[in-house]
Amino acid sequence: MCRSSQLTIHSILLASLLVAGGQIRAADIPPLVDLFVSGEGGYHTYRIPAMVTTNKGSLLVFCEGRKTSSIDDGDNDMLMRRSTDGGVSWSEIMLVHEEGGDAIITIGNACPVVDRRTGIIWLTMNRGNDQVLVSHSKDDGQSWSTARDITDQVKKPEWGWYATGPGVGIQLQHGPNWGRLLIPCDHRETKDRSGPSRSHIIYSDDHGKTWQLGGALGYRSNECQVAERIDGTLLLNARNHLSRDGKPELGKQRLLAVSSDQGLSWSDMKVQSSLIEPTCQASLISYPRSSDDGRSWMLFANPASRTAREKMTVRLSIDGGRRWSAGRLLYEGSSAYSSLSVLKDKRVGIVFERDGYKRISFAAFPVDWLR
Repeated sequence: MCRSSQLTIHSILLASLLVAGGQIRAADIPPLVDLFVSGEGGYHTYRIPAMVTTNKGSLLVFCEGRKTSSIDDGDNDMLMRRSTDGGVSWSEIMLVHEEGGDAIITIGNACPVVDRRTGIIWLTMNRGNDQVLVSHSKDDGQSWSTARDITDQVKKPEWGWYATGPGVGIQLQHGPNWGRLLIPCDHRETKDRSGPSRSHIIYSDDHGKTWQLGGALGYRSNECQVAERIDGTLLLNARNHLSRDGKPELGKQRLLAVSSDQGLSWSDMKVQSSLIEPTCQASLISYPRSSDDGRSWMLFANPASRTAREKMTVRLSIDGGRRWSAGRLLYEGSSAYSSLSVLKDKRVGIVFERDGYKRISFAAFPVDWLR
């Protein structure tokens, strides 16, 4: 279990984000607030952020605390910061899960999901590069259960590398399995890392008690996120590794697939040329609206460049991810992994890595900033 005490920081910066009516002018670029800074707090590097908004409106931001180096396979812990006021102030860094003290045990790839029916926050993550853990919080993220291993429920014996998210899961709001918790993942088809990667999902129909393996995409899909359309279909957006099959013309752009059976199977994947990437993780979420016009709004964020992890850009789709806006450039410089969330007041929140993985920063803005 872990508890936090609130520590107010950067109040002036965040307050400057707001003007009359709780909105910012469309031309303004929202200020960035650093939540994790490499070299501080006893960790060499912080990476792989994930953010959710709880039923009470609290923001929970998870990341990997890498103790001695920036490498993926090191002595890494699962950390979190929490805000109860829409990102104006943040708790101190909380330790959610670690193993082995100073032993080289890797805990990472946070992928949380909020069960809106129970209020419980479920956190899936990895131990090493092939085991799946899940923990949960019943008190709005203030404390966390002992993590349990669900590898046998969600991983085929012949698979090797396995990663949850990184990013966020969703709870289905439409269709016959309304309430299903769904976590995007990826894996390698062989025990060693030489096999092709594939995106897949896992899900729970009993509010997180048990988990099952869902459908998988084609070869060379990788880290992915899923969003639900109003008609109940699911859109999966994935990192593209097709260039590793000698198909450079198909690389550097996002992959997508659609599920019509709530994640049990997926359509043939396609490239979405309007969403370029440098081969990197990206964020995708649905944006809830009060209007009943049948249109599904979605938000997407990634480093919009074919050549480098830079130019963190946020885009809006008003047709369920079929077409995307040109987007707003949030940060010109070095930027990589990200996570989006809709805040209690309907603003959009984002956390993302920047400056060569030196910082994980937070920003918030009204959705109209993207239009």
